Amino acid sequence: MEKTTDTICALATPPGSAGLAVVRVSGPQALQMCSGLFSANKDITEAASHTIMYGWFQWNGARVDSVTAAVFRSPHSYTGEDVVEIGCHGGVFVTEQILDALIEKGARFAQPGEFTRRAFLNGKLDLTQVEAVADIIHAETRVGAQTAARQLSGGFARKLSSIREQLLDIIGLLELELDFSEEDVEFVDRQHLRSLVQELCNDVDTLAQQERSAEVLRTGYHVAVVGFPNAGKSSLFNALLDRPRAIVSAVAGTTRDYLHETVLLEGYNIHLVDTAGLRDASDSIEVQGISLTASVMQESNLILVINDISQGAYHSQGLLDDTRQKYPEARHLLVQNKVDLVQSTPSTPGDWIVCSANTGHGIESLKNALVRFAKEHGSSPADMLVNARQAQLLRSIGASLRSCMQGMASGLTSEFLAVDLRTCVRLLGEISGETWNPDVLDTVFSRFCIGK
Repeated sequence: MEKTTDTICALATPPGSAGLAVVRVSGPQALQMCSGLFSANKDITEAASHTIMYGWFQWNGARVDSVTAAVFRSPHSYTGEDVVEIGCHGGVFVTEQILDALIEKGARFAQPGEFTRRAFLNGKLDLTQVEAVADIIHAETRVGAQTAARQLSGGFARKLSSIREQLLDIIGLLELELDFSEEDVEFVDRQHLRSLVQELCNDVDTLAQQERSAEVLRTGYHVAVVGFPNAGKSSLFNALLDRPRAIVSAVAGTTRDYLHETVLLEGYNIHLVDTAGLRDASDSIEVQGISLTASVMQESNLILVINDISQGAYHSQGLLDDTRQKYPEARHLLVQNKVDLVQSTPSTPGDWIVCSANTGHGIESLKNALVRFAKEHGSSPADMLVNARQAQLLRSIGASLRSCMQGMASGLTSEFLAVDLRTCVRLLGEISGETWNPDVLDTVFSRFCIGK
């Protein structure tokens, strides 16, 4: 376990001019360092935990700013150490003076995420809660932020703990059988054991599969707007944004590069990408644009294939079929655009949206469809946002559980079955942070800002 014996400080709010700023100090000397710098009606070292004092921050015999000092004593603080949070007026000069004074007193600048790293090392948060803190900071959707907040309260940790306890119960019975191996005693009926392990395997697989939907809640829903040249992609892109962002022209191939914009719909960030028209092209720039379109579709959750219905309702059917084949993990929706240019439209199948970017007809229906798809894709367990690291470990746990079931089918003894289950317990510990290595922590905390 890493030991923290020094005291760290950092600006915990964004730098620059603002009404308020907060400088955070944490470590065994936090109160003593602030004592000679903060002047109030009593010394800060005498303050009780979870109290706020008002006074002056002074350095080199001069007053720097009138400040508040919130005191949190170990172990009842965010980091588990003595913490002082100095609230001052926002501004580069004031905060730099406060930090310089603390450094002179013996503190050092905190590394990115070091306050939260100390909270983890001191047992205030497990690793799933640490990752929830990062998700809250970086959340781009309301639903994602709310889910991350519930994970921070321990929802994911409780689920993992339940799986761990069930595994340990099974392991205990299997290892008890080893003590009576000469008597050929089975404490667990193998059919019942297989059922228990299968149920755990199903739970773990379900959690691992939530990675993609969790990413939607975390960063938003990615939508590629594709189609043949002059299908009205850019016009539709502008209509969804309610402003003229893309250049619209009757000249085919106007869009060479892709355009990216975000629209907020019912709490979901919908990332729209207007792409180059798909056709056989000889112009080198247009060819590059079409190549970029392919990379955009590869990363998209939903591909909108825009069809110019004035060219026929099934004019883009081949393109739709092709994108479904090439990008099977994405959802696909055919949008019949330019309905204002036709006398009548064919009966609408369930996977069509009929609209006109020019008149606005059907745009609200298209927006509602985007929200519906985002909600479906972002349907994650209420208390967790499974990330790539966690999903990889969950898949490894599932593999070990399946190995255990295969062992039962092959008639392996309790000793060998317990090995696979012990592997699962160890991997669960890596998810929660019960077992860890510095490289894993460095990767996790690389997402954090200084001051958190």
